[in-house]
Amino acid sequence: MVCKCSLQVRTYECDSYGHVNNANYLNYLEFARYELLKDVGFDYPAAIKAGYGVYVARIEIDYKKSAIPDDNLEIKSWPVKKGAVSGIIAQEIWRGDDLLVTAKVTWAFVDSKGMPTKLPKEWDMPGLKPD
Repeated sequence: MVCKCSLQVRTYECDSYGHVNNANYLNYLEFARYELLKDVGFDYPAAIKAGYGVYVARIEIDYKKSAIPDDNLEIKSWPVKKGAVSGIIAQEIWRGDDLLVTAKVTWAFVDSKGMPTKLPKEWDMPGLKPD
């Protein structure tokens, strides 16, 4: 399953060179991962309320091309690995036919103390596993 979402680059996300500052791509990717969680039926606010969380443990990111103000971007996200307490989501940011960014994000499900813990059944959604 590939989750797709879109956004438009805002001027304040750009640096003095006129393109999106590399740190802002992390925000774009986070927005898209949240959309993926919603799409697979993972109730993140309920998990937080129950004392759990989903932490990013690692991000590998490759910048291919720059985005500029008013670019319309499409972000694709999909699971590539799923274990008992963690997984990996692949992501891409596109501007039309141009691939701008690729990323691999390792996440961990944690308890209220921030310690990795096995996903309870109610949050172990089939959509978190690769096809």
